[in-house]
Amino acid sequence: MNLSKFTDYSFRILIYLGNNPNELFTVDELSNILNLSTHHIKKIVYKLAKNNYIVSSKGRNGGIKLTSDPCDINLGDVFQTMEENLSIVECFSTESNTCNVAGSCKLKPILNEALESFRLKLSEYTLEDLL
Repeated sequence: MNLSKFTDYSFRILIYLGNNPNELFTVDELSNILNLSTHHIKKIVYKLAKNNYIVSSKGRNGGIKLTSDPCDINLGDVFQTMEENLSIVECFSTESNTCNVAGSCKLKPILNEALESFRLKLSEYTLEDLL
């Protein structure tokens, strides 16, 4: 299983902001510092702000910063929020499942349990643990 770039970049942004709590950063600055596409950063910042992980203010004195203390930002929650597709195999999706053994397959519940274990393990940590 791979994290999407979207989720990976989200963690990178949060780590950088957490390591620099007294500074505001623009999208362009984060793009240059993290060597990531400005386009990706904008989409990620929008979703992080929408979910109250960061605050983004516009204007001359604007910028991006964390909304709360890093110890209050749970990694499992960030993962769940930012990872858009947790269908790690085709049969997880009711819309695109064409598996002809789905009715008798015992792999799906095992993979589902593994995915939940992954999420629960991440939930044991906060952003503060990464700083």
